[in-house]
Amino acid sequence: MSYVPADTLGRPLRDLRISVTDRCNFRCTYCMPKEVFGRDYAFLERSELLTFEEIERVARVFVGLGVRKLRLTGGEPLLRRDVEELVARLARLGDIDLAMTTNGSALRAKAPALAAAGLRRVTVSLDSLDDEVFGAMNDVNFPVARVLEGIEAAAAAGLPVKINTVVQRGVNDAGVVDMARFFKGTGHVVRFIEYMDVGASNGWRMEDVVPAAEIVAAIDARMPLEPIEPAYPGEVARRYRYRDGSGEIGVIASVTRPFCRSCTRARLSAEGKLYTCLFAARGHDLRALLRAGASDDELTGAIAGIWERRGDRYSELRSAATTGMPKVEMSYIGG
Repeated sequence: MSYVPADTLGRPLRDLRISVTDRCNFRCTYCMPKEVFGRDYAFLERSELLTFEEIERVARVFVGLGVRKLRLTGGEPLLRRDVEELVARLARLGDIDLAMTTNGSALRAKAPALAAAGLRRVTVSLDSLDDEVFGAMNDVNFPVARVLEGIEAAAAAGLPVKINTVVQRGVNDAGVVDMARFFKGTGHVVRFIEYMDVGASNGWRMEDVVPAAEIVAAIDARMPLEPIEPAYPGEVARRYRYRDGSGEIGVIASVTRPFCRSCTRARLSAEGKLYTCLFAARGHDLRALLRAGASDDELTGAIAGIWERRGDRYSELRSAATTGMPKVEMSYIGG
């Protein structure tokens, strides 16, 4: 059995989120606001990105350390050319849960190739069913219909689909029940996410957070719910099923009910930096090790050592004292 490192709080390393690009065709106000990431923003040069070979090698080392879930993120991962080739490489690493999070804009065209390459499931970000609200949130007026077409294409290709909805007070909270109702009975699970203070550019305020309990209560009042057990240890979403048996929803309450103590996730940025928390201030440069000719044993030792020193629990500590702390932008490490 392979060695599984544990951090200073006893949390094992089980999940790796891999950002394949820092680019995105949306400018979502809570992630890559146009005021900061304008159309002429200086994104990474191709030479700065990890190659598919480098990503595969790092992922293999992580799998050797006990990781059983790999999730491809961005930016928008479907903007990375030939990303299905990377999916195929990672799918050959063994019995792992290989997933992707996408804004869905290119999913209709890409879904069949992704499924054929070995992707096991996909999560699509969709913050509203109302075109005006959704267009304002993605800030490029991208239409809801095209995201829904991507979801349908993924399902047709045999990919299980989850929908992520970030809920902001006074922005899209009025559409929460409509979102739940639309996907009820489809087999797709909607997960409502509390608006988080990731990075330093989204203007986060606590009063903009809609607590998960409020979201559940609003849906339950119209479509009765009951709680269900987590699908696996460390699952971040609290799950609820409809009492009529027509599916389930999830809520991710990282602000009001932090789950730091069960967090088993590491994040690899597009330029090869390893982050041990979504709210980390700095990453550890694995690209430098790779390109300096480090052996697999050296990579394994470096990654295990980084994880074993990990003590991150930002969401448990969140307070007025933490709001000004430097944090990596969500668009760099994929949320």
